[in-house]
Amino acid sequence: MKYSFFDTYPGSAHPEILKYLLEHNLDHFVDPEQDTYAELGIEHIKQAFGLPDADIHYLPNGTSCNITALSSMLRPFEVVICPASGHINNYETGAIEATGHKIITVDAPDGKLTPALIGQVLDGHEGYLMVKPRAVYLTQVTEKGTVYSKDELTAVIAYAKSKGLYTYLDGARLAMALASKFAKISLKEFGQLDLDMFYIGGTKNGGLYGEAIVIKNDALKDDFQSYMKRQGASMAKPRPISLQFARFFDEDNLWLQLAGHANEMGEYLRQELTSVGAKLIDQSDANHAFVIMKDSDVDRLAADFDFDISGKWDDTTTKVRLVCSWCTKPEDVDGFIEAVKSLQ
Repeated sequence: MKYSFFDTYPGSAHPEILKYLLEHNLDHFVDPEQDTYAELGIEHIKQAFGLPDADIHYLPNGTSCNITALSSMLRPFEVVICPASGHINNYETGAIEATGHKIITVDAPDGKLTPALIGQVLDGHEGYLMVKPRAVYLTQVTEKGTVYSKDELTAVIAYAKSKGLYTYLDGARLAMALASKFAKISLKEFGQLDLDMFYIGGTKNGGLYGEAIVIKNDALKDDFQSYMKRQGASMAKPRPISLQFARFFDEDNLWLQLAGHANEMGEYLRQELTSVGAKLIDQSDANHAFVIMKDSDVDRLAADFDFDISGKWDDTTTKVRLVCSWCTKPEDVDGFIEAVKSLQ
């Protein structure tokens, strides 16, 4: 069987998540709205992030989070600002555009928006004849493998707010970002950022499936469940997702533990690749490694390992993305490094 460095979910779910689900699997309730377990995850999230007044909703996946959240913020002629490398711009098959909203992209070499980059978009979209920027899309970790520091996030959010823009953060890999030594921010400190809305990823960090959207802005809370239903994102049985988040944010903070392990494996992989002379590109602050490899080496490695081929680098080489996860072991990294060495 191939070992997968393709993304953060090569394994189905962490054993503790499965165990917790099984423990409560057959507990009965009358209907979903009266299921106390459906509230358990919400209570744990509010406590972990210090957000007693936030509204929290469970959605099945990241794309449903992004299209539901952003479309709920925007009027028909309003648009979202996004880095050119952003997930909604490249990996969601036009899902945002399908809601009737344009994505305005800016070139952010490190994948991170800045006040200056947002300002460029605003300067270029003035007057009623043009679409109106209304929301800013952030990701943490970015598609470039970088992590916003607390100061960077604070600055970009403050600037966006000063221009009347909503701020939304895609948190598919939020655990890895908050576990990263580059972020320098705790869960509660992150919760106090002036974001209007963000989601907490479970799927990419040891969960079976499911994410949790957190709404901080009171003006966006009303009718959000109607937006969810309209997008096909309402969960008839929220209990399975809720129980996963309850276990994630139990006393041992399994959510951060798993992300910390993924980051450690990512750092180990980068160090070992460097030691064998591999050409690393892009800054990786969490669990990614971006490598330039000969086309012939890529083909040979692909026989035993899965990884993401990000495109040609030049006529004879390819850009490869390797991702470590909660279930990556040191010996998995060692096996890949030995395979790379055998090609030299």
